Amino acid sequence: MSLHELINYKYIIASILYSAIGIIILLISYWIIEKITPENLWKEVVDKNNIALAIVCASFMIAVAMIISSAIHG
Repeated sequence: MSLHELINYKYIIASILYSAIGIIILLISYWIIEKITPENLWKEVVDKNNIALAIVCASFMIAVAMIISSAIHG
């Protein structure tokens, strides 16, 4: 078997493309949440060391990532 038969480049390109689309959607959803909330989330977490808000942001990111991955996977 040749290397071309073992590696199907169509699936590799599709994986990279879907990953990029997922990351873009995740960043857009974070930007929307940042605009909706009254405080600056990044400033609260980094400057004021708000651990509770950091946990909420992390769980939001994980939830959106799971939604995106299930939508891409089908």
